[in-house]
Formats: sequence, structure tokens, C-alpha cells
Amino acid sequence: MCQKNFTCESKMDVGGNGGGLIVNNKQRAMLPNKSRGEFVRNQRKDSEGFSESPDLEFEYADTDKWAVELSELYSYTEAPEFVINRKCFEEDFRTHVSEKKWTELDAAQHKAHAMRLLDGLEVIAREKRLKVARAILYMAQGAFAECSSEAEVQHWMRYNIFLLLEVGTFSALVELLNMEIDNSAACSSAVRKPAISLADSTDLRVLLNIMYLMVETIQQDDPADPPEWRATRETFKTELGSPLYNNEPISVMLFGMVTKFCSGHAPHFPMKKVLLLLWKSILFTLGGFEQLQNIKVHKRLELSLPPLPEDSIRVIRSMRAASPPASASDLLEQQQKRTRREHKSLIKQDNLDAFNEKDPYKSDDPREDEDDNDDNDNSLEAEPFPLERDEVMPPPIPHPPTERVSFPKGLPWAPKVREKDIENFLESSRSKFIGYTLGNDTDTVVGLPRPIHESIRTLKQHKYISIAEIQISKEEEFQKTPLSGGEEDVDMCSTELLYQGILPSLPQYMIALLKILLAAAPTSKAKTDSINILADVLPEEMPTTVLQSMKLGVDVNRHKEIIVKAISAILLLLLKHFKLNHIYQFEYMAQHLVFANCIPLILKFFNQNIMSYITAKNSISVLDFPHCVVHELPELTAESLEAGDNNQFCWRNLFSCINLLRILNKLTKWKHSRTMMLVVFKSAPILKRALKVKQAMMQLYVLKLLKVQTKYLGRQWRKSNMKTMSAIYQKVRHRLNDDWAYGNADLDARPWDFQAEECALRANIERFNSRRYDKNQSNPDFLPVDNCLQSVLGQRVDLPEDFQMNYDLWLEREVFSKPISWEELLQ
Repeated sequence: MCQKNFTCESKMDVGGNGGGLIVNNKQRAMLPNKSRGEFVRNQRKDSEGFSESPDLEFEYADTDKWAVELSELYSYTEAPEFVINRKCFEEDFRTHVSEKKWTELDAAQHKAHAMRLLDGLEVIAREKRLKVARAILYMAQGAFAECSSEAEVQHWMRYNIFLLLEVGTFSALVELLNMEIDNSAACSSAVRKPAISLADSTDLRVLLNIMYLMVETIQQDDPADPPEWRATRETFKTELGSPLYNNEPISVMLFGMVTKFCSGHAPHFPMKKVLLLLWKSILFTLGGFEQLQNIKVHKRLELSLPPLPEDSIRVIRSMRAASPPASASDLLEQQQKRTRREHKSLIKQDNLDAFNEKDPYKSDDPREDEDDNDDNDNSLEAEPFPLERDEVMPPPIPHPPTERVSFPKGLPWAPKVREKDIENFLESSRSKFIGYTLGNDTDTVVGLPRPIHESIRTLKQHKYISIAEIQISKEEEFQKTPLSGGEEDVDMCSTELLYQGILPSLPQYMIALLKILLAAAPTSKAKTDSINILADVLPEEMPTTVLQSMKLGVDVNRHKEIIVKAISAILLLLLKHFKLNHIYQFEYMAQHLVFANCIPLILKFFNQNIMSYITAKNSISVLDFPHCVVHELPELTAESLEAGDNNQFCWRNLFSCINLLRILNKLTKWKHSRTMMLVVFKSAPILKRALKVKQAMMQLYVLKLLKVQTKYLGRQWRKSNMKTMSAIYQKVRHRLNDDWAYGNADLDARPWDFQAEECALRANIERFNSRRYDKNQSNPDFLPVDNCLQSVLGQRVDLPEDFQMNYDLWLEREVFSKPISWEELLQ
């Protein structure tokens, strides 16, 4: 059933509609022979715009632009609340200060009013407290009513937020947020309601809005910031990652909100805002991808490991996208060409060698691709690989000399070899040439032929020792010698503090995040038992006009996309930071993601028209903050909503897709059992469709996932996907003795016990967590023992009163009346 669905969807995606291909064939049959080929090429360009489309000008980063990240906090249905916030601030400001504007006061007056508002957060009356919170939110939004441009709003946002942080607003907000989380009356009221809307989460949304604006703004590093702001930023970063708020990092408290929401006890929680704040808190306290690279370099220096062969971020940014693989219409055209072929013969070995030498270095220049597609019907884009058919290799077509000369380019990645790979190579070589093995000895090469010596030398030149291998070997030493190994020196960094905080409930956190991701995925169907993630986007009164319905539809889709973006970023950041901090922290989280069906969930997410998802226009730019509070709003029409913006792609959707592919790579790397899950769930056609997106980074991670399962897909798949195989060779890092492209591993002779592999990993993880974090259940055999007779006898033992009263009877019964065999005792 699953295979049938995939096949049907593939046909629908390629043709665009069910009968499009038949109509095109009829039209083509009525054309004269000369123009038939031109018609096919033009029709293919029209129906498959991605084939000739330019590369997507997308630059991967930790986040989108600051203004975009601010605007995504608010739903379009929240727009009326901007005016309410302004009124709350102005009423309080005129009552306590003066008729002056906020922007006209000096720094001392600003600080005095901020402290007055902070005192107002401590009142008992909920309505008064909400008004004060709205006034603080208006300050955090930049006092936009007094600004004339978006840049001015952003300037006052930064100033006001640093002022609010200085007077201690964030700590007060955390306390209020804790109160709202524990508000059982609001939770029980929301559970009983048949439909939840924006009004049910007003207090929570106001608090989360302020906290998000503070975290998002303070982490923005501006070179023009004064020194005191820089010091404030570092202090706030440390406090945010430390267990100062309620004896746990702020991220742990937000994770608790996620699980409470998914359990059904608090359906009114505004989950999008919670996830956005959780993402930005983790990003701020742990660091983004540039910081991860710096931490990795620093750790390798500490462990005396050789430096990284290249900067992966720079390599990926310099890569260019490949043309997508041939589609069904291409293959149909080539099949008809093959029926018209008259001469068949064997392929010459010289021609094959020439082809094989040329192919790996095929230029990525789009101009060459255009020349091939337009002038040469035998191009690799449309024609299958020569060995797929029993045909002669056509002689090379002479081309006139061009001005530009292109030389073969080197591969982007330096090859890597693991110590285990060298050991396996030596073991097989010794067994083959000598007939004995030497275990883990990788130095003795006596009796081996000279080419094997050179192979070993080459392998050792490219040997790569990862931080994870060092951490695993150290953990094995701690487990073997718990007494003589000494105390482990654990660096209490932000990552370690976060792991300790989420460790007791990490499985529940992962399940909750994946539940929300499933509910937000565009491929998921609405079910009665699924969680409602639209509580903070649906208005109290549902739309009555077509325009309002269209606007709400855009808002709901945008809402789901932002949730996917936040969850994918959270999971990827945690996996990468935990892997650097300790490999078993990463494995613990990864294993629970696998147990929670993360792999099929991500594949289900990609089992859609991915080009439509990436080019979706679910945004209304005139309603984005701060544009909507500074400029006059034009009249919205159905046509303007349908047209959307003019962007080539949607940044957040492409960002989410890349993150999900990276997570899938993290989960399956070097895990045979999980790689087989990719094969069992038929991920190859899903991933191959994702190659239509002409963005180098996304294609790289798709090709990595295809590479690890290529040997399991069979010879026929490899024969019919030679362009994909060539792209893997060009863009993915090589392991020198990895036979991924040939499938020569005798899989039937050495089947893996996948369950045993996961169980062994789980046992190692549990031993690590027990040794490092479970101090209460330490093994009594490993506790220190006092062997000194004098100190043992000298210890004061408090005996119960009844024992002291009956001491004589105890001596008579237990000592004097029992015979003692001294001979046996001495033996």
C-alpha cells in the first residue's frame, strides 16, 4: 500500500496533473518530425520549471533577518492588540509622568518609569497586572506610535529592552510565567471549552511576547553597542543558561510547558510563542553554528588532535547546486528514441575509459548545461548511462573551440578514514595474502605486497580521529577502572547544565516535540485525536467574508510553517551541541527520537510537492511587524492575498527542510539499523524528488542520505539513477575504502542483528548516565571500605534501649551457647 501511494504521487508530481502527459503526446504526434524535438524540449521547460530554473540565492544561517524574526512572533489575528498595548502604556504614562512623549524624556526619567511599571507587576489584581504587562510590552515593541520609520522602531526597541533588563524585568516575568503555568483554574477552563481561541491565552501571550523580544533583541550583536550593553549581554547569556530561575535553566521550564500542552492538561498554551522562545533561548545560551565550529576546533586542540581538514561552513557555502535528475517525461522521450535506433554493438573499452575519466569532473557551470541540453540530444541530463543499455557509445561530437577553457575541479571535501576502516582493511589483506590476523595491530605489514603498503600509507594519511572516539574510549576506561580512574573533570558549561536539567524527562520532551511537528506538517491529515496547535491564531469570532477567510487561511499556514521552523532548529541545535559535549548525551537524545518514530515522520514531511512548499507565499508583508504599526495599511483584496510577495522562495521553509535533512543524517550516520529504516520506508524516491530544489546545501544532505542506502537499493536502481550517483561522487565526502557505489558487501553472509545493535548502544548510554549523574544509586561494591581495625572498633555505634537492657541474654544466646570450630575458622 505504501509503495503504491509513493508511485502514484511520483506520477502526479512529475506530470502536474493526471492527464497532462497523454495530451502532450497527442499534440506532439500531430507535429512534423523536425519540430517534434523542439516541442518536447520546450514543453519540458514549461512543465518542469525547476529544470531550467536558476540556483536559489539562499544563505543558510542561524536565523533569518532580525525584522523577519520579530514579525514571525505575531499572528495576523493579533494585530488589534498593538493598539491595546499602546493605550495601556499611554494611560499609565500620562497619569504618572507628564504630557511629554517617551522619546523626549532623559535616561533618568526612562529608568524611573520602567521601575514604576515593574512594581506594578506585583499587584494582586489580575486585570491591573495585565495592563501593566501590556504597557511593558509596548515599551519592548519600541514605543512605535512615536516613530516614523521601521529603523526608528528598532532603535527604540533595543534601547527600551536593555533598560527593562537593567531594572530586573526578566526575572519578574519568569515568576509571573510560572504562576500562569500553575494556574489550575485557567487550565481546567480551557480543557472544558469545545473551541479555544486567542482570548484564552491573553496573559501568557503578553508575557511570552516580552520575553521573546528581550531574548531576540539582546542576542543581536551590533558593533555600535556601548560597552555596558555588551557586558549586560554576556551576563544575561550566563544567567539564561544557569539554573537561576526556579532552580533550572529557562529552557527546562519551557520544555515543561511543551509536555503539559501535549498531555492535554493545558490546551490553551500559545505553543508557537513557547517554541520560538525555547529556540532562541537555546540558540543564545549554547551558541549557533559558527560557535559550534569554534568549540569543535578548541576541543580538538585540547585533546591534541590534528586540526580539521577544512571549514565545513565555508565549503558548503561555496558549493553550487546540481541539475535535478531526469524526470518521467525525459525518460519517456529517451525510450522513444531508443526504439528508433537501428545499429547496436558492443561498447569499446577506450570510449568507456574516456567517459569515466570525464564524468566525475563534469563542470557545474550552468552555461555548459544549457549548451548540452539545447544542442546535444545525448546529454547526461536526458540520456541514461551508457551501460544501462546494450548500445554503442556514440562517437564524441566535435564542438567548435570556445573562448572559455574549463579545467577539472577538485572534490570539495578531503577524504576521511576511521581507525576501524584501517583495521578492517589490514585484517582482510592478511587473511588473503598470509592466512593469519593480528587483531588491532595496524603497524605490522610483514609479508604483505608492496601495493598494500602504499594503500595503508594512503589510508593513514587521511585518518581522522573524531572527538566522539576519544570520549568513548575515556568512558570505557572509567567503566573498567571505577576506583583507579579517578574523578571525571566535567566542564559545567551551558550545554552540560541544560542536559542535566532535561535528563529526567528527555523522552517525554522528544515525544512532545515530534507530536507538535506531526500536527504542523503540511502532509498530516486532521484527526480528532491530534493536538490543536492553532489556539494562538484562531480569533474568537470566525471569519464571515471570503477575504477574512483567505487572510485566516494564510495566517494558519504561516503559523504551522513557523512551528516547523522552530522545532527543526531546536532539535538540530540540541543534537549538535550534545554531540560535542559528550557523544553519549547525543546518542541518548537521538535514540529517543528514533524510538518516537522521528525517521518516518521526517520522510512523511518530505513526501509532498517539496517545490510547492519551498515557494509557498503564506505571508502578507504589509501586516508584518513593525511595518503594520508605522505605515498606513492599504486595502487588502483577494487578488493581493493570492499574489503574495515577489520572493523566489520562502526562507523559513527552505531553512526547515535543510534542518530536517540534517537531523535525519545525524540519526542514521554509522547506524546500520537506522539506515535500513530508510530503505524499509522507501525513502529513495522521496529524497530523489527533493533534489529538484536547486540549492546546494539541501542537495548535499539529500545526497548523503541516498549514499548511505545505495548499496541496499540494488543494481537496477543504481543503473537507472546514474546522474544521482555522479552527483554523490562530486558533492559528498569520500571514505577511501567505502564501497557505497557498488554494493560489494556480502550482506547475506553477515546479517546485522539490528535489535542487538540498539540494545548495546542503550546499555552504554545507561551506564554513562548512571555513572555521571545518578549519584544516589552508586554500586555499593565500589564504595570505599575502612579496613583499619582500630578505627572500626573505635567508631561509636548507637544501640537501641531494648538491646542494652537484654545484652546479657544476647551474649548467652549468640556467643556462649554456640560452639565455635576454631579449626574451620582458621582454615
